[in-house]
Parts: sequence; structure tokens; C-alpha cells
Amino acid sequence: MPQISRFFGIIISMFFNYHNPPHFHARYGEFEALISIEYLNIIEGNLPSRALGLVIEWASIHKEVLAENWELTKNYNSPMQIEPLK
Repeated sequence: MPQISRFFGIIISMFFNYHNPPHFHARYGEFEALISIEYLNIIEGNLPSRALGLVIEWASIHKEVLAENWELTKNYNSPMQIEPLK
């Protein structure tokens, strides 16, 4: 699963050729959630509220690139790295 960004202890990644809806994985410690790219909500799993807020803030800034990465990974191409939240 390619890692596409990392910030404040949160790791963002995407699987190759994964199932719909378009989403990414966010891991923080022992927590993991699948986040919808279109709606920026949790599809599955959970994150602490502070970590989730940071993930949503980051994803809203990079929503277009996340959608492009989804297209790349669903065809087994490497995703682009995305700038971390600062």
C-alpha cells in the first residue's frame, strides 16, 4: 500500500486496484479509517477526533490530487506524493 503523505504522526496511503467508492486510508497509532475522497467522511474504522480533523483539513486542500491518485492506483500506477499538512 503506497504511502502518499505523512504529517503529525498520521500516515495517508492508498491500495492498488482497490474497491469503490474512491477513498484513502489514514492511520494514527493503532487507529485506522477509510476516508471518502468525494465526501471527506469516514467509510469504515475510526480516528481520534483531533487526528480526523487534521486528515479532513489536509484532504480538503488536496482533494483534486487525491482523485488523480485514485485513478492512478486503480490501474496499478504509483500515486503522486502529496505535501503534508503544516
